[in-house]
Amino acid sequence: MILKAIIFDVDGTLAETEEAHRVAFNEEFAAWGLPWEWDKALYKELLRVTGGKERIRHYIKEYNPPKGEEVLEKVPELHKAKSERYMRMIADGSVPLRPGVKRLIEEAKEAGLKVGVATTTSTPNVEALIQATMGKPAAEVFDAMACGEEVSAKKPAPDLYELALEKLGVAHNEAVAIEDSRNGLLSALRAGVPVIITPSDYTAGEDFTDALSVVSHLGEPDMPYEHIHGFGWAQSMVTPEMLSRWIEGWAGRPRPPAMPEPPQG
Repeated sequence: MILKAIIFDVDGTLAETEEAHRVAFNEEFAAWGLPWEWDKALYKELLRVTGGKERIRHYIKEYNPPKGEEVLEKVPELHKAKSERYMRMIADGSVPLRPGVKRLIEEAKEAGLKVGVATTTSTPNVEALIQATMGKPAAEVFDAMACGEEVSAKKPAPDLYELALEKLGVAHNEAVAIEDSRNGLLSALRAGVPVIITPSDYTAGEDFTDALSVVSHLGEPDMPYEHIHGFGWAQSMVTPEMLSRWIEGWAGRPRPPAMPEPPQG
């Protein structure tokens, strides 16, 4: 197996963006006159549902908040306004990239690897984050992006990773994923892509048993990662050369069960 591409998740993986998303949700709820408040504990529960619009609908269905039914048909409009608020929040660069992200992207490109994105967030959100943190358009950083609005089934379904592989022009056993959540782990594995996990503030403690490696972050020369599970116990930074070695034994491993078929009728 020859490594040809690295595929990154975005929220929680490239940067600790989830808290900014939570604040943006709450501020937009207030702007709409909705008496909803997603505290950190509730938001951690809601993050089990991938996709912002899906998360709002789930909240209305499961928590039955005031004014929920009247908002249900306006969820796309509400989410669009929230996303615009979020992009304004991160435009000043106050949400930095996590340790090792910029370094690994640059090293991958120097090594001739393709770099892509597979994320449930929207394309404008990715573009806003990369412009704010790297000072250039996302299209100049990534060779391909598979974003939430491009698929109907979001993580943990494999669709985003399958789309990313197609856009990058690589096979599943020629790529490695960098993720922060169990939903992301399952999504990549169901597409046949091995996964490195860097848990985020909101995903620490989730089950990452099937990951190739779990480390606190990707590491910097002056900021070694903490090894948690799997490969990498004797190293301090995730590098393209290490990833190439780690995936050598990946071929032939069984994939997790496929997503169940939706009920008919």
